[in-house]
Amino acid sequence: MHIVSVDKGETFSLPAKELDPVGMRALAAPLAQEILKRLAERPSYPVALARELKLHEQKVYYHIRKLLAAGLIKVVSMESRHGATAKLYAAVEPGFVVRFAELEPSPKLTGIEERHRDFLEPFIVDGRLEARIIVGSPDPHGPDKARSRDGYYGMDLALFLGTFLSYVPKLYVMLDTETKEEDLTGNLIVIGGPVVNKVTERLNALLPVRFDATTKAVHSTVTGNDYLEDEIGIIVRIANPFAGGKAILVVAGKRYAGTRAAIMAFLKGFGRIVEGNLHKKGVMAKVVQGLDLDSDGIVDDVEFRE
Repeated sequence: MHIVSVDKGETFSLPAKELDPVGMRALAAPLAQEILKRLAERPSYPVALARELKLHEQKVYYHIRKLLAAGLIKVVSMESRHGATAKLYAAVEPGFVVRFAELEPSPKLTGIEERHRDFLEPFIVDGRLEARIIVGSPDPHGPDKARSRDGYYGMDLALFLGTFLSYVPKLYVMLDTETKEEDLTGNLIVIGGPVVNKVTERLNALLPVRFDATTKAVHSTVTGNDYLEDEIGIIVRIANPFAGGKAILVVAGKRYAGTRAAIMAFLKGFGRIVEGNLHKKGVMAKVVQGLDLDSDGIVDDVEFRE
């Protein structure tokens, strides 16, 4: 759940956990409240908290154990120190609430169509982005020493996704050259084709619409069609092969103009994206082509090919 406040036309929100009787009892002591407040601001070790609060460690450990048992804090990491295991704690949410009445619908947070929600749900949950966005590095990398320009267009996609978000707690964008194996185990939004984005390169063979290195075309396994135009882009959602229960959204083009077309499809035709492939609705794979309607050399519209 979220705590939402509207002030002078601007909406502020914070993820929150509803307190049950056990949680309320764990927070009865002012010291417990102070410890939870500090852990909501940043993770910390009990020893460090005791030092900050100028208290004996056992007092802090007492409340840490109660907060942990009540599900208000969690262990985020552990490390060995002088033969013992030190645990780093953090609040499970930055806010906590007590509710005395039933919740009421909020048009801003619940006004999204069900089919749109189904498409976005792996990546956006309860108004929070639950995915890493991976873009190709602008520096030369890979066998082709390619530089990506697709990341710039990714800002438009981020703005689109932002219309469904109520809280963004941290940075989510990574370069493909910075991505480690453990970063691939969540939900992913991957921007750019296999030449400029090494994560797309690893996923390419698994995509129902993919990039063919031999023919230099975008090939659809759904229709058997090959698309040769530089302005061709793809939008594909698949299960994450690196982690069960997670999803990957690939937004990419043959060249940067194709990636721009794919992102423009979100802005101009999201309702068509969530319908799936034109020829096989159950396959979440779209092929689009960018159009230059005013002949200025820049893609300004999009056509759905599949």
